[in-house]
Amino acid sequence: MSESLDSGPPPQAPTTPLRQRLAELRGPDARPRPLDARALAALAANPGCDRRALLDGAGVDKAALAAALGSPTAFGQSQFAFMRGNAFEARVISDGGAELMRLLGAESPGGFRLPDLGAAGPEGRAARTALALREATADGVWTLLTHPMLALEVAGSPAYLEPDAVVVGPDGRWTVVEIKSFPMIDASADAAKVGAAARQAAVYVLALERVAARTGGASVAHSVLLVCPKDFSNLPTASAVDVRKQLSVTRRQLARLTRVEDIAAALPDGTTFDPERPAEQLTAAVESVPAAYAPECLAACELAFHCRERSRRRGAVETLGRSVRGELGGLRTVGDVLAAARGAAGDPDDPAVAALRRAAALRAEALASVPAARTGRQPLPEAAGCR
Repeated sequence: MSESLDSGPPPQAPTTPLRQRLAELRGPDARPRPLDARALAALAANPGCDRRALLDGAGVDKAALAAALGSPTAFGQSQFAFMRGNAFEARVISDGGAELMRLLGAESPGGFRLPDLGAAGPEGRAARTALALREATADGVWTLLTHPMLALEVAGSPAYLEPDAVVVGPDGRWTVVEIKSFPMIDASADAAKVGAAARQAAVYVLALERVAARTGGASVAHSVLLVCPKDFSNLPTASAVDVRKQLSVTRRQLARLTRVEDIAAALPDGTTFDPERPAEQLTAAVESVPAAYAPECLAACELAFHCRERSRRRGAVETLGRSVRGELGGLRTVGDVLAAARGAAGDPDDPAVAALRRAAALRAEALASVPAARTGRQPLPEAAGCR
């Protein structure tokens, strides 16, 4: 799988039986939702979640599915933010890319060459993008590709990605351009938003490396150009963001993903995620696919509220965060943790169990030194009450 991410021919469409199976999972007449870089970045951050891998690979509309399950979530950009972002992007790439030329510090009286990638489907646009990149590299001229199409194989299924822009320099260096509408104030932007943009851009870099590996003289920059409004104006400014760390993580995590056909093959016959089905059937279908919920999912997945409720119902320690899960070792539920703390279960030689018992002893000692009436102290809760 790792080789398919870095080299080899462009990813092909799934085989006909797999396509039919994925169509059955989506439901009749449901159009597949394409995987984008934002979804892939979130998927790479949680590679153990078969549920998301399958639903995204099959193109299921997770927002509609979450609503049908009774756990709707407001997810994605507001219409105002979307329009503001489009207007800012139009300004950045206007006048033949003059603003980008300025931000790149490029000296060229002719500006960028702007290839026409046409209006074909994703496979056709990906092929035209690869051809334009090779021609620009061979000609050695500044070239701007706006909204190119890149192909990447993920868990055995092709994904088509559309970065804001890719710049080809005269030296054959390809640079991803991420255009965001959040401001860069005093040459600094919100760290969380920059981090999200870097993870998204790393997916584009990974896809570009596939094409560069088959293009003589080409290389892909591991620093992307992040373009944002300057201070409180609409004037574009830019900063180079090193994405080597995000690229390494994304490559490794995507390589770990179970292939979509393997997950689908393990499902019961007749399983479908069609939002038109009754909620009981949908719940059973969703629960038939293992999930790996963590609090970070709330910012990255439309099914997060549903998965959180189920995780809490099982008393899973993952609900408290991945770091807590790592500290607790083999203790998988809140009930296990409380029993270990009381000394009712668990191996006393286990460091996690020993730490819990020590903490429980210190808590009891501290509470014993203060009158109960003043502390209102309560015993350690039972598992059923620790939600």
